[in-house]
Amino acid sequence: MRPISTESFERPSIVVAGAAPMLQWINIDQMVVDPTYQRPILGKGRRNVDRIARAFSWSCFAPVIVSPVEGGRFAIIDGQHRTTAAALAGFETVPCQIVVAAREEQAKAFKAINGVTTPISRMALHAAAVVAGEPGAEQVTDICRRGGVELLRYPVPVEKQAPGQTMAIGAIAQCLKRYGRDTLITALQCVTQTVNNTPGVLSARTIKALCQVLHRDTVRRESGLALLEAFDSIDLADLQSQAGVDAAVRKVGRVQAMADRIRSELHRLLPLDLKVPSISPIIIRQHRAGA
Repeated sequence: MRPISTESFERPSIVVAGAAPMLQWINIDQMVVDPTYQRPILGKGRRNVDRIARAFSWSCFAPVIVSPVEGGRFAIIDGQHRTTAAALAGFETVPCQIVVAAREEQAKAFKAINGVTTPISRMALHAAAVVAGEPGAEQVTDICRRGGVELLRYPVPVEKQAPGQTMAIGAIAQCLKRYGRDTLITALQCVTQTVNNTPGVLSARTIKALCQVLHRDTVRRESGLALLEAFDSIDLADLQSQAGVDAAVRKVGRVQAMADRIRSELHRLLPLDLKVPSISPIIIRQHRAGA
């Protein structure tokens, strides 16, 4: 745990915070929405309301920000979706932060809250899911451990990354779903257990391309140490650069262009008639670590 720190920040010279807000539980039937700046609940918004209602938990419910309006009602500034979800889940009241603001100030607050919110990266969300014990997140973490990969929890420039680190949590989760555990672990090891284990190589594009190639070529995928030795002779960083040119010339996606480059090199370095022992990914990792 770490405390809140303002070190390295510059204190503003003037702060005009307005009246301090009040916290109060308010009946949902007393709350209204101003359609001039609030969005109607459609499409993705409806799915979001349904998701919140089905997994409703007060520990995940931030207070709704409202402002008093005529008729003893309260205009929702922020929290329309979660308030609707609470009503759908059968609750009659929700916790609110009440601010006194004119209509123009309400719209300004809506814009400030929804337009300046710091987006949460998928990496940070995954780290939170691991702490929460979500099975899917724990499975991804175990696969990365077996593949010798460290998932970063926040964006880090390539030049400051260490070998084996990656920000490609989205690509890893997608490849797990599409290609399965064994293919993904082997694909990761083709980077981390070879000379390719340098900062920046574990990009989303490289991971997807490796999984595509290995998934379609189970014989080479299961060729054990021979596969890793072949990748010791394949420069994945260079192939990624070449694939960018290929994609533009051939008018194909960059992942496909890189997969084609990897497949060509792998076929050249590891012929099918080569007799190789099959060794599990875990044994490969242990062998290379002790080499």
